[in-house]
Amino acid sequence: MTTESAPTTRRRTPTWLVATVAGAFGLFYAYAVWVAVGHLVTQATGVRGLNGAGWAVLGSAIVFPILVFAAAFALGYRRRAGAFALLLLAGLGLVAVFWLNILSYSITAGGSLLAT
Repeated sequence: MTTESAPTTRRRTPTWLVATVAGAFGLFYAYAVWVAVGHLVTQATGVRGLNGAGWAVLGSAIVFPILVFAAAFALGYRRRAGAFALLLLAGLGLVAVFWLNILSYSITAGGSLLAT
């Protein structure tokens, strides 16, 4: 007696749902980029401006949310909507922690980021 199991077909998440979840979380990621750009412009247009390290540190705060969103999207767009949303939420938490690190570094050691 042989039992053959039927191949399991996994239903894909509808494209409109993937786009809606990604768009909703994408707004939060875009806000993180917007705030980082504002912080960079504020620091760069100050009296002393920024040195190379300042541009690198504050520029990484702009690039990091974009990379995290791309990675979370690539890892999760084929999963179910709930798992996809949780991946994007975890990435958003990572972006928030990174932003707080950048902000605290700017406050405590901000003088090392300024041009002489």
